[in-house]
Amino acid sequence: MSSSSPTSDARASRSRIIALAAMICSAAAVGAGISLGLPLLSLVLASRGVSGSLIGLNTAMAGIASLAVIPFVTPLATRIGAARLLLTALLTTGVSFYGFHLVDNFWGWFPLRLVFHGGLTIAFVMSEFWINSLSPPGKRGLIMGIYATILSLGFTIGPAVLALVGSQGGLPFAIGALILICAALPVIFALHETPDLESGPSRSVLAFVFGAPVATLAALTFGAIEAGGMAILPIYGLRLGLNEAIAAQFVSAVALGNLVMQIPIGLMSDKIDRRDMLLVCAIIGVIGALILPAVAPDFWPTAIVLFFWGGVVAGLYTIGLTYLGANYSGANLASANAAFVMMYSIGMLIGPPAIGVGLDAFASTHSPHGAPLVMAGFFGFYLLVLLIEKVRRKRNG
Repeated sequence: MSSSSPTSDARASRSRIIALAAMICSAAAVGAGISLGLPLLSLVLASRGVSGSLIGLNTAMAGIASLAVIPFVTPLATRIGAARLLLTALLTTGVSFYGFHLVDNFWGWFPLRLVFHGGLTIAFVMSEFWINSLSPPGKRGLIMGIYATILSLGFTIGPAVLALVGSQGGLPFAIGALILICAALPVIFALHETPDLESGPSRSVLAFVFGAPVATLAALTFGAIEAGGMAILPIYGLRLGLNEAIAAQFVSAVALGNLVMQIPIGLMSDKIDRRDMLLVCAIIGVIGALILPAVAPDFWPTAIVLFFWGGVVAGLYTIGLTYLGANYSGANLASANAAFVMMYSIGMLIGPPAIGVGLDAFASTHSPHGAPLVMAGFFGFYLLVLLIEKVRRKRNG
């Protein structure tokens, strides 16, 4: 006789749907917060005469904030519950986001960045561990593709808001704060539908950083490109001679590519060796970044390149998460996911200032094309790691 009844099975199914719905709302909010916050803050700073290098430095506080909170996420979730922690994080990000409008001093934006991106990091860790834990093995890539698609859908909200209301005044900040605060409401209905976090990880976070470089360095590369691209692409567009509204649409092109391509990439990752797929993503990352100077400043060719390039390289994140979920479970998966987010955060830390320096590197020749060249360098480094790993696998049989 079965140990479960149809009623209990239906109840369990409803619980899973509630949990996934809460995570989907969280993902959309995180995407909206990042895609509005990074370009908006950069445009506001640029309008105040702040250099590209300093804008990149301020944006890099996102990575520092993530690294600071990651060690405390699991203990806090164990103590107060993952959903309650997520709720608190979303409310905190909403309030702190509006704080950028209230604080005029450039250096005052550094602690605000810490609070804002610390909250976003908590939302990332909780939602991704939750979704990975609930995903059936045969459909993990598909589910991660759906998660990435919803996240990308959130990414389209920020540039759309900028195109509609611009970067001046308090309205874009109020809209962003409202999105984040309202997104916390569905989490209230999932306060008791969280994965088990009672047992601590059996291996340290650092063990997974070095033990799974294929995944963790994928996160670092994508973190550098995503944070740096979101922050610097609008400024890149401005320096190409485009107006603010059109320059902001460069971010939209990348976000739309992410939106369209993650489910197909996730489906493919359930059928093809994920390490080979990561290799293809890295190659396209190098090629796409090198093409950008050739097609700029023509808007449509540049937008088309960014669409396909952005959609494929975002697969680094989707496939990397799927790779971890397929190879680890339980407490080890939680620790591996923390390592993944930590490396993503390091990428956010080093990417914006590096790409910002690239943007300023050829200022004397009025050329901003150092930015995409730096992006190509990040992908080239990851490609080299993958090739070395591929050779090592062949030697070991």
